[in-house]
Amino acid sequence: MAPKAVVLDEKAVQRALTRIAHEIIERNKGIEDCVLVGIKTRGIYLAQRLAERIERIEGEQLPVGDLDITLYRDDLTIQTENAEPEVKGSSLPVDIAEKKVILVDDVLYTGRTVRAAMDALVDMGRPSQIQLAVLVDRGHRELPIRADFIGKNIPTSRLEKIVVELSETDGGDKVTIHSIE
Repeated sequence: MAPKAVVLDEKAVQRALTRIAHEIIERNKGIEDCVLVGIKTRGIYLAQRLAERIERIEGEQLPVGDLDITLYRDDLTIQTENAEPEVKGSSLPVDIAEKKVILVDDVLYTGRTVRAAMDALVDMGRPSQIQLAVLVDRGHRELPIRADFIGKNIPTSRLEKIVVELSETDGGDKVTIHSIE
């Protein structure tokens, strides 16, 4: 499946993350009581990058956790030989009770991943607030979910796919749009 277009190159990804970092600080009037939580897999790397940018701006480290939503998905697929879902586990560095949790993911599409992530978070504690940061919002919501921080809005057809590549997993940073026909 060859890409139709590159919608964000490496520099554009960097600029989008820097802008999101500034928006997070501005909206929360600093970073007190904030925790970044990346949704596995690419959301984790984006959350780590946001934390680095926020630390450069604010001079303080922001706790970063990761969240595996496998068991909370409404489209759970079996991925192991023993017919059990493959669970990679979650890691939260601090108690999220009464914290402002900023969920981080690469692409917001139907909203089902975010719904699963919110269910998983609430099982781990009751945050005072949950905010959502995404690199790409492609539309087509099936649930009433919206992002608070968006790197780029990319209106798509349901016959298209957004592919996010990051250096940590794919050797480079870019976002491409593909046709699935």
